Amino acid sequence: MNRTLATFLTVLVLTGILTALSIAVRIKGYPLGGLGEARLDALASAATFIPLAALYAFSAALLMVLPLRAAAFVLATGTSPLHISALVLLASVIGVQAARLGFGDTKALNDLLDWQFVFAAAIVGAHAALNPLRRNALTRTAAFVAFVVAALACLYWTFRL
Repeated sequence: MNRTLATFLTVLVLTGILTALSIAVRIKGYPLGGLGEARLDALASAATFIPLAALYAFSAALLMVLPLRAAAFVLATGTSPLHISALVLLASVIGVQAARLGFGDTKALNDLLDWQFVFAAAIVGAHAALNPLRRNALTRTAAFVAFVVAALACLYWTFRL
């Protein structure tokens, strides 16, 4: 949990500083500031988390059925990097919006109210619960079914409100 929080806060601060620098350069009249801000803003959107959640759910489902050595390989090379990717993307979105809010853009908080950020929270929450889910056969089986359903839903359901 400490590594998760440290990663999240570090990326949030770094993104916020770069966005604030880009906004300050844009305010001074240089067009490159707008380009830097646009690039940081395009880094992640709420819709990015849906396919990332599908990948994460598939790798977590594999963790539930694979033997220990193979599951450790999938965890180290697939599941944990996907978790960190979601964390970095979420922190970058929040960092950009916090920098905009710091420069007086009150509409910046409205961008954080997108319901699709639930997928990022689901990835972080599922990663925190992976170890307890593998403890016995019943929870492992239930988690496998839940992760497969989540992966298929993220891939093939439109999620239109």
